[in-house]
Amino acid sequence: MTTDNGQRTKPLRPATVLVHQGRDRDPATGASAIPIYAASTYHHTEGRSGEYDYARSGNPSRDQVEEAIALLEGGVRGFAYASGMAAIGSALSLLKSGDHVIAPLDLYGGSWRYLNVVAPQQGIAVTFVDITDLNAVEEAILPETRGIFLETPSNPLFNITDLRGVAGIARKREILTFLDNTFMTPLLQRPLDLGIDVAIHSGTKFLGGHSDLLAGLVTTADPGLVRRLKQFQNAFGAVLSPFDSFLLARGIKTLKLRLEAGQQNALVLAERLSEHPAVVRVHYPGLASFPGRALHFSQATGAGAVLSVELKEKDQVKKLLRTVKLPIIAPSLGGVETILTHCWSMSHAAIPADEKVRLGITEKLVRLSVGIEDVEDLWDDLTAGLG
Repeated sequence: MTTDNGQRTKPLRPATVLVHQGRDRDPATGASAIPIYAASTYHHTEGRSGEYDYARSGNPSRDQVEEAIALLEGGVRGFAYASGMAAIGSALSLLKSGDHVIAPLDLYGGSWRYLNVVAPQQGIAVTFVDITDLNAVEEAILPETRGIFLETPSNPLFNITDLRGVAGIARKREILTFLDNTFMTPLLQRPLDLGIDVAIHSGTKFLGGHSDLLAGLVTTADPGLVRRLKQFQNAFGAVLSPFDSFLLARGIKTLKLRLEAGQQNALVLAERLSEHPAVVRVHYPGLASFPGRALHFSQATGAGAVLSVELKEKDQVKKLLRTVKLPIIAPSLGGVETILTHCWSMSHAAIPADEKVRLGITEKLVRLSVGIEDVEDLWDDLTAGLG
C-alpha cells in the first residue's frame, strides 16, 4: 500500500481494510462515504473521454467495491456485477467453446444449474466429481480441460476441498481454478494466497450483510486474467448499480463484527443441535467431531456462520418451518438476521430429486445462516420448532 506521495506504508490488517477499503473519503469533497454517482453518461471535454466515459465501463461508486474486494483477497483488480450468478457466469467467460470443466458433486443449486444447463449450451463440457478426492480430480482431467470450479466448504453438505492440492494439480497443467468463496468471505479464507486463480463472491450474502441488495464480485491476482475479465464485463454489461455499490461498500465496513458474532452464535447452536434428539447430524467445521476440520483450518481461519442440520423425520422439517418465529425462511444466507433454508425445495430446487438424493441432500436437511441475534433467543425458538 502506498500513500498519496508514493511512499510505501505498512500493509493494513483485514479489519482495517474492511473499514477504509480502497478509498475512505470522497476525493472531491472529503465526504466520509463515496457518493452514489447515478450518472449514466460523462462529459467528454473537447470530445476526449476522461477516466470515465460511460457508466457500464466505469463508475466511481462501483470502483469503490471493486478496489475493496481486490484489497481483501490480495488481487490486482476486482469486478462488481449485478448478482452472484452474474459474477459466476462472468468469471467462467474465461473459458470458451470446446473447453472442459471439472466441478464438485455438491455445490450451490444456482451454480449446478449454470454448469448443467448454460455451460453446455455454450459448448463447454462439465464433469462432476468428488472434488475432495485429489485422485478423482486428476482422473477427470482431459486434454481439453481448462477449468476447475470449487466450493469449500461446499453448499450445503460442508465437504472440504484441499485448495492447495487442487491448485497444484491445475497449475502443472495450466488449468484455471475458480472458487466461490461466499461462505468464508476474504476475512476467513483467502484462496488467491492458496494458489487459486479466481475468487468469486455473492456480495448479496455476508459482504452486503443486510439482505437488501444483489451483488457479485470477482478478483484475481493475474494481470492477464484481469484484462480478459474487464473486456467481458464491459462487453456483457451485467455491472453493479451505483446504489447497490454504495450499500455493498457500507456493508463491507461491518463484516468483521457481523461475521464474528454470527460465527460465535453458530458454534453454540451447532454444539447444542448435535445433542438434540430430533437431529441426526450437524455439518459445521467448528465442531470437534467434524470430519474435515483439520483440512478446513489449514486453509481458513474460522468456521463461518453457516451450518446444515439433518433431522430424523421429514415431518420435523414441516413443523420447524411452520413454528419458528425469528429466522427468515428463505433461500439465502449471510444477513444480520438468521436465515433458515430448506435446501431441497429452496436453494437446491434446481437439482433433480434423484440427483439430490444421490448427493445426500435429503428432504430432512435444513441450512442455518446464523445471525447476530441473542443466541439464547435463537435456541429457544429452534427448540420450540423441533419439539
